[in-house]
Amino acid sequence: MISDPNVWLITGTSTGFGRRLVSLVLERGDRVIATARSVQRIQDIPQSPNLHLLELDVDSGMDIIKQRVDEAAKVWGRIDVLVNNAGIGWPGLLEECGTELMMKQFRTNFFGVLDVTNAALPYMRERRSGTVVIIGSRSAWKPEIKVSFYSPSKAAVHTMGETLALEVAPFNIRILIVEPGAFRTENMYINKFDTWTNPISDYDDVRAAAVTWGSIQGKQPGDPVKAMKLVVDIVRGEGVAVGREWPLYLILGEDAERDVRNKCAKILGHLDEWQDVIRDVNV
Repeated sequence: MISDPNVWLITGTSTGFGRRLVSLVLERGDRVIATARSVQRIQDIPQSPNLHLLELDVDSGMDIIKQRVDEAAKVWGRIDVLVNNAGIGWPGLLEECGTELMMKQFRTNFFGVLDVTNAALPYMRERRSGTVVIIGSRSAWKPEIKVSFYSPSKAAVHTMGETLALEVAPFNIRILIVEPGAFRTENMYINKFDTWTNPISDYDDVRAAAVTWGSIQGKQPGDPVKAMKLVVDIVRGEGVAVGREWPLYLILGEDAERDVRNKCAKILGHLDEWQDVIRDVNV
């Protein structure tokens, strides 16, 4: 018996991981609702009877997002897989750019993800089935001055995904937190490092080193097509996923693996060094 194709709702499909993912999902025979802030930016995606284009700005607030997701659910009657891919990076120094830039960063990378997810979950709960993919970053594990605002947003969405996995487990809804290292995607470094909002002379040397953050563009080791093929494999239970348990995390890239291992080793080292102090607090 042939099962119905999965219906994927993917945010941020104009470039990067999202654009690659659309093609890869269609190749497997599934259906895709591809979204972007402007539909004009995704009109060039090759047409398919299994493809539907939809305007969705993850910054637009819950009311508008719910309307768009409700519209998406009507296309094929359900949403089986949600991929929260839309994201952005706003580079700057924490003291110089402050709360305003942090709120702007979180608006897309955290609150936008939560709004889209909450709009899609009712359709998954109704069917007692679904998958939510969150495209995070190894930056959640490796804070860097060059991504002082981006890293906290990805660390927050990482933890939110872990919590969500507990909440929705009774409804047979799975969460996959994808944490890539450096991949050759477009527009990752499109925004210039903020050197103008509130320049503080004490940070001149730090800032001068940080403004080179986009110099890696085009030199990243990761292949985004290979990365998204793995995501499709895992969601569909094919290829590399055969015979493996569902992973809550998908770390992608040797650089990401190194950073995660280093962070874990650092925390374990702290626990060992300070074990007597850590345990000497109970009544």
